[in-house]
Amino acid sequence: MRLTGDRIAGDGPPLLVILGPTAVGKTGLALQLAEAVGGEIVGADSRQIYRYMDIGTAKPTPAERARVPHHMVDIIEPDDFLTLARYQQMAYAVIDDIHRRGRLPLLVGGTGQYITAVVEGWSIPQVAPNMALRSELEAFAVSHGPEALYQRLLAVDAAAAEKIHPNNVRRVVRALEVCLETGQPISELQRKRPPNYRLLELGLTLERQALYARADRRIDAMMAAGFLDEVRDLLARGYDRRLPSMSGLGYAQLTEHLLGDVTLDEAVQNTKADTRGFIRRQETWFRGHDNGILWHNVDHIEVQVMIEHIRNWLDSSVS
Repeated sequence: MRLTGDRIAGDGPPLLVILGPTAVGKTGLALQLAEAVGGEIVGADSRQIYRYMDIGTAKPTPAERARVPHHMVDIIEPDDFLTLARYQQMAYAVIDDIHRRGRLPLLVGGTGQYITAVVEGWSIPQVAPNMALRSELEAFAVSHGPEALYQRLLAVDAAAAEKIHPNNVRRVVRALEVCLETGQPISELQRKRPPNYRLLELGLTLERQALYARADRRIDAMMAAGFLDEVRDLLARGYDRRLPSMSGLGYAQLTEHLLGDVTLDEAVQNTKADTRGFIRRQETWFRGHDNGILWHNVDHIEVQVMIEHIRNWLDSSVS
């Protein structure tokens, strides 16, 4: 395995980023690297932020968190809402605190928006959710179709529409919400101000079919570990199936089994199929925001070589 250079966004303190699609092995590698270089992990996963959602999100176990400090995990209730702007602010605060304590922050996860917002320094509109407006826009999409809602966005903010798939109703609704609430297109409000970090971005990849098989095995392991009971407990706690947290992979499908007429086998198979689609979307996102990611096939990673490269990078950051 050959490692090359790094992308420098500034001359400030170092930030190591480990990214890649779900089930590729980010957690295991991040633990090894963090232990070797005195690091702490900053989660970049839009589902691991929720409490009580452990198995289905592949959240780091208590034993793994005992090995290396983890941040941005278990920070809100499943019925709370964390905006991208708030995540970014919290992540910056955590990263800066880790630096102040002389440790290395590792931003680790597969949520492309979280990682890109931090690394590229997105200026994110501070617009609180307007649930009434969202419901109105979502109802419009149901009655007229996602394409009709997308056309509304295209008419007021073509630049934003170009970056959103017409079928991604949630993002279309958010872009329209910001525009209607502020009177300004979200594309104009989303200016980039890159943070003054020196960045080393390591991307993990695997041949597509092998990754699919790995993801399938992980879902089977989750089911064996009690994933269905976890979803049943969330519903018993009163968390509505329509919450964003409950729309996550596996949670939505198993809820359909528990509250609908979907068999358990169908729910599991639907989870596997939707996970494959999610993996494709993750890979598309990272390709579209690749400004210097060093990609590594996980079947051929030599961890010690990677550790030495990181140490040399850190030494050059100091010198």
